[in-house]
Amino acid sequence: MASLSRFQKYAALGIGTIGGAFLFYKNVYRHEEGQGQVLTAWTTNFTPSVTWDSNWDRRDPSSMVKPMKIKNEEDENKYNEKIESRKSKATRHLILVRHGQYNLQGTTDSERVLTELGRQQADMTGKRLAELAIPFTTIVRSTMARAQETSKIIEKSLGNIPVEDDSLIIEGAPIPPEPPIGNWRAEKYYYQDGARIEAAFRKYFYRADPSQEKDSYELLVCHGNVIRYFVCRALQFPPEGWLRLSINNGSITWITIRPSGRVSLRVYGESGHMRPEAITST
Repeated sequence: MASLSRFQKYAALGIGTIGGAFLFYKNVYRHEEGQGQVLTAWTTNFTPSVTWDSNWDRRDPSSMVKPMKIKNEEDENKYNEKIESRKSKATRHLILVRHGQYNLQGTTDSERVLTELGRQQADMTGKRLAELAIPFTTIVRSTMARAQETSKIIEKSLGNIPVEDDSLIIEGAPIPPEPPIGNWRAEKYYYQDGARIEAAFRKYFYRADPSQEKDSYELLVCHGNVIRYFVCRALQFPPEGWLRLSINNGSITWITIRPSGRVSLRVYGESGHMRPEAITST
């Protein structure tokens, strides 16, 4: 998880001409009718089936500044300064952990506590996060019993980090899945849970505020459906596909949001730190 990307390795080897080559290409090789826009993938005129919404979090600098009439160069400079002041400088990292295996026979939340294996999974995950030496700024816990128990076990390995509880990230049914599942569920559950889980996504997933100077790392200990939905939304995949993603108990998912608003999934459902016999997905 902490290994360098191919691009980072190239940069470490001193291959810095890639950036210069790109700028040269962008300035020289243009669309005939594209007003200076570089072709997708540099060398083709491929048209993507979907395009990335750069203002997905409604925090793109151009949407944060009130439009103004540009009458002269001074007005344009003032407007550009305002745009520049709204640009993010830091990267936000969201590390999502699913709770450990729990008592499926429980009929109430208080009865759905971790099994012995679930507690072991949480302990292994806590130790793995400690090994990664991630400078967590905060831990956010679902208020459900299994997530609370999982987080408290993890916290023992991470030391003194501010902790918050949030009922927005409890488990639920985010949106009717596609393709449909065989089990019938009343539409009201999706109607209620979906709005809450979407609200949680909007609360935690966004590019850094311009006032944020340093990169931040937030740990959210929550649930499988919530994490799957978050991943689909963050990557701008069809959210109805959330049920196609399997996720193990105690696994780690890492999403990075760059200052530009670009989002990358660094790892999904990582459970390689566990013994093979300890891996479950129930």
